[in-house]
Amino acid sequence: MQTLLETVRQDWQRRPVWMNLIFYFCLYMTFLYMPFDLFFKPVAEDEEIWFGFTLTGWWAKATEPLHWLIYGAGAYGFAKMRSWMWPWAGVYAAQVVIAMFVWNLDHPRGGGWTAGLIAAGVFMLPMIALLRARSRFQS
Repeated sequence: MQTLLETVRQDWQRRPVWMNLIFYFCLYMTFLYMPFDLFFKPVAEDEEIWFGFTLTGWWAKATEPLHWLIYGAGAYGFAKMRSWMWPWAGVYAAQVVIAMFVWNLDHPRGGGWTAGLIAAGVFMLPMIALLRARSRFQS
């Protein structure tokens, strides 16, 4: 009988480290954060970011299931290394790059142009890696 640690170790070896970090982030968002966000966070405190623009209140609450679906699909796709993950994981990552830049320009807590360029640059790394990872998603 395999221990949980051995199972996680074998799973970790299926993907490069950077991809594992994205996979485990998707698992966290799918099973911990999004259920909390949807079912326990008060509507008055709710925020969802889409393409860098912040939705609040009921508009945020209404779009949470779509974020939950995206993270769930990502978790499943990375777990099984499904071929449909390429190019869609990279396309979603591109949306995050745009969002990081726009949010820093648009949001009162944003840091402006410099912070937007830095944030977009940081998130461009996984975007490029995902777009170049086609062979990893082939069966």
